[in-house]
Amino acid sequence: MIRLLIVDDSALMRKLLTGLFTGQSGFEVHTARDGEEALALARSLRPDVVTLDVNMPRMDGLACLDRLMVEAPCPVVMVSALTARGADVTLEAMRLGAVDFVTKPGGAVSLEMDQFGPLIVAKVRAAAGARPRRSLRLSEVVRHRVGAGSPVARSTRLQEGWGPVAEGLVLVGTSTGGPPALENLLTRLPAGFAWPLLVAQHMPATFTGALARRLNGLCEIEVVEVDRPMPLRPGRAYIGRGDADLLVARRGSELAAVVAPASDRYLWHPSVDRLVESAMEHMPPRRLIGVLMTGMGRDGAEAMTRLRGQGGRTIAESEATAVIWGMPGELVRAGGADIVAPLDEIPLNLCRMVP
Repeated sequence: MIRLLIVDDSALMRKLLTGLFTGQSGFEVHTARDGEEALALARSLRPDVVTLDVNMPRMDGLACLDRLMVEAPCPVVMVSALTARGADVTLEAMRLGAVDFVTKPGGAVSLEMDQFGPLIVAKVRAAAGARPRRSLRLSEVVRHRVGAGSPVARSTRLQEGWGPVAEGLVLVGTSTGGPPALENLLTRLPAGFAWPLLVAQHMPATFTGALARRLNGLCEIEVVEVDRPMPLRPGRAYIGRGDADLLVARRGSELAAVVAPASDRYLWHPSVDRLVESAMEHMPPRRLIGVLMTGMGRDGAEAMTRLRGQGGRTIAESEATAVIWGMPGELVRAGGADIVAPLDEIPLNLCRMVP
């Protein structure tokens, strides 16, 4: 039985979500109207999962999450508005310790529950088995931004006609728990990292741009969202735009990162499997490295297993650090992982593997 605490200031949303989860098997449902009430209930109920609205009176979602991770830590799924501000706040929440997020329907919630309902149920079930990362308190976030480790201002305008052509590619796939994992990976790579990295992170389009901007400010390498064809250059990470697929394509004599409409052949987008398959069409497998990190499902496992079988190299995040050991676990079980490593060791392994 999953003990679920639903936190939302909207009476209608609480009613709809309560009805949704009580209609499923295996849920014990409780509700709270704001952050203060949620904290009091969390301390006594010790829920297995919390769904947490972002915008609430008295105590908003970020402040509640910050205290929750200390006073009654448990997996949290944020319920966010599909807006630019909502994207920034949601990414901050994941940095503070939230496991996943789901976006609220843009129109009448009651009319869109057929689409919204199964998604949030699946995410809550997955979160119940998640391993939340150590949270970063709000005060630490402020110190990180204004102190010696503050982000370096960086332009995301790529000098498309400059730089050596890539000799190899790193293909990164991640889903649930991915943004903090990507931050851990990319911030540890030096500016002179010799190969481009292409990243398929399951996420809506509103969020991938915000993710790329955040990472670009924190990393020594450049990080950009792919919203147009971009030639692949060393020392840069290319984040696939959400709700679409990220592909490697040839444009003239060069390889480029391009956006393609999401294909019905693949369940999640940007698709890790499709990214790897496209790279294998244009680059010898021995010059490709696949990295599969935290996420539910099996996206990426099949293509990376084939990549390894044809001479490519692969890294799977270990169960010890993955928020959800779904995608990397499937790669390991399929025999497709050269290296199984905790998150902190993946950047070191990449630096050893890339000449």
